[in-house]
Amino acid sequence: MSFPRQQARTQRFTIGVPRAFQISPDGQRVAFLRGRDGVDTGTCLWVHETEAGTESVVADPKALGADDENLPPEERARRERLRESGGGIVSYSVDDAFTRAVFTLSGRLFYVDLVGDGGAPRELPAATPVVDPRISPAGDRVAYVSGGAVRVIDVAAAESDHGDRVVAEPDGDHVTWGLAELVAAEEMGRYRGFWWAPDGSSLAVARVDESAVNTWYVSDPGRPGQEPTALRYPPAGGVNADVRLAVFPVGSAGAYRRDGRPSPTWVEWDREAFPYLSTVGWTTGPDGTPTVVLTAQDRGQRSLTLLSADPATGLVAEVRTDTDGVWVELMPGVPAHTASGDLVWIARGPEGPDGPGERRVYVGGTPVSPADVYVRGVVDVDGDRVLYTGSPAGSPGDVSLWLVDLATGLSAPVEVPGHGCSRSADSGAHSGLRSGRLRGGTLVVQHRSMDFAGVRTVVVRNADTETRRAYSEIPSLAEAPELPEPRVEFWRAGERRIPTALVLPSWYREDLRPLPVLMAPYGGPHAQRVLNARGAYLTAQWYAEQGFAVLIADGRGTPGIGVEWEQSIHLDLAAPVLDDQVAALRDAAARFPFLDTARVGIHGWSFGGFLAALAVLRRPDVFHAAVAGAPVIDWELYDTHYTERYLGTPQERPEAYVRSSLLEEAAKLERPLMMIHGLADDNVAFAHTQRMSSALMAAGRPHTVLPLSGVTHSPSDPTVAENLMLLQVEFLKENLRGE
Repeated sequence: MSFPRQQARTQRFTIGVPRAFQISPDGQRVAFLRGRDGVDTGTCLWVHETEAGTESVVADPKALGADDENLPPEERARRERLRESGGGIVSYSVDDAFTRAVFTLSGRLFYVDLVGDGGAPRELPAATPVVDPRISPAGDRVAYVSGGAVRVIDVAAAESDHGDRVVAEPDGDHVTWGLAELVAAEEMGRYRGFWWAPDGSSLAVARVDESAVNTWYVSDPGRPGQEPTALRYPPAGGVNADVRLAVFPVGSAGAYRRDGRPSPTWVEWDREAFPYLSTVGWTTGPDGTPTVVLTAQDRGQRSLTLLSADPATGLVAEVRTDTDGVWVELMPGVPAHTASGDLVWIARGPEGPDGPGERRVYVGGTPVSPADVYVRGVVDVDGDRVLYTGSPAGSPGDVSLWLVDLATGLSAPVEVPGHGCSRSADSGAHSGLRSGRLRGGTLVVQHRSMDFAGVRTVVVRNADTETRRAYSEIPSLAEAPELPEPRVEFWRAGERRIPTALVLPSWYREDLRPLPVLMAPYGGPHAQRVLNARGAYLTAQWYAEQGFAVLIADGRGTPGIGVEWEQSIHLDLAAPVLDDQVAALRDAAARFPFLDTARVGIHGWSFGGFLAALAVLRRPDVFHAAVAGAPVIDWELYDTHYTERYLGTPQERPEAYVRSSLLEEAAKLERPLMMIHGLADDNVAFAHTQRMSSALMAAGRPHTVLPLSGVTHSPSDPTVAENLMLLQVEFLKENLRGE
């Protein structure tokens, strides 16, 4: 089987990898999602027994008649924002005691008991389609969204009456309750729209009014009889959705109106000054009273304010406000609180002679992360223990999990037993933002490394001690790539010490003909390509086997180095990122004389697609062919929250948009350019490629456009994904033949 086909059918070797972990309070059991093998897209819910080291299936979608083709539009949109291409059970929630789990299949609501023998999952008679079900902390009720309304259903009620009732329903056109708006899910990392109170008495629910947001239409010319899909999309400088927050009592009958609906208590903050609702959660005060906790950003994203709200009155109090003259980054996992009520937060260090310091983890105002660690996010807070991810100074390709125990003073990277590793056990990429969990002294760690293929999932018991730790593993069932072991050289390139990797063919010797270079960047914010993990280079290795030296560089704007590095792209998304690709190429050519710099190609997707097209337009002296997948061509067509963070609004900073746009440079094209774009893309609209193609046509510049019917921003169909790789490599080979 060819590698492109294998990679496509295994969804980049992610099928069969355990994920989405939940740990019981006593640390004895771990729930997770995983297919039955490396190509089984029907993801099952499993439970792992930590002492015995065994696992069993507790919910199998095939036994429940799941149909992933029959998904409600809201669920499809949610999965697109999550880049979730799997099927079966793709998410679930458990109660605080780890006795029940709930999930949805084909828009139907199911629950399964996790205690005793559990028994088979059972369906609840919820209003369909069901989207994003969340079980209450006590496990007796489930809140979910259906038709833009938030509803609550009882789990343990009599079979004839589960008390399914509406909590909040649309009160106007283009109004929804309990769902995240596009920019929240796409750019803020907030995929939810409702949150249970710790005692289960109330729900905090977001109300989203998109009536003033621009309407865009996504159509598929391959299906002329199908009506275009209307999408409320806020482009840079445009009108955002109006987002409010209300608290609804769901436990006390006295709080319900005469029509049987609970009365909302509106949480009123200064939404004109801080229109972006970035996070919502709850905490419990010293007296046991639940309190709503939320963060909100200003439109320019230079201020982030943390607020607490009384759920009974809606009155808010400012806890803290962080400001930055460029932008304040939204950091994963915060705010959070320890068992003693101390705030866990990530903020830049005090002002020094060179400006504000780097980001650090703070607990109650005291930094608990070392000053020389690049903090990536808080993973979990369990009592008085804090788990966070960070990279050691000077080593952005390594991602470590750090555990802080405030009671004992323990603060150190979490090490797992070696796995035939030639490097230290804590080298490589340790995941945590979605996978690492800590509870009851049990920790789940996922480890990727250059020393072994795939992903190791290690369960660490007594993780908060140095001497009594015990380990078990949850096996990955992912397929092994049918590909030579990646042959990768790492270094820091040029004066700016750009993290760089060169991937070479397994068969290449320096006495052979010099290799053409294929640059494969993402090159933009929030994405890092140069990691000490073998899986990061599988696609690059396949391209290398076709006869290329694949060069990957993480220039300014990418994470892993520091705040100043990330903010270097402010008001210019083009020049700094392109300059760093050129600098990395020149440095590589000086180090490796077998690189043929007369034959340099570049390909990328999304921001990487923008960078690929930018490269052949502005530097045809360096780049000789480009493949641009789903490229952002005109930043005025991209969404508010992302674009305005870096460029401001088009009304305030028109020159920044001119500097970063490719449309005005169409007449400069003199190198082969292929643009690939899904016609159903609702993130980077096909209009980007269409407008660029029109501008190139008007300028008389030949180019290639490959439109993909029915494909969104991330192609998931195995046939399409496979053939995209084959078509790209043929285009690059044809145009980088040389003399």
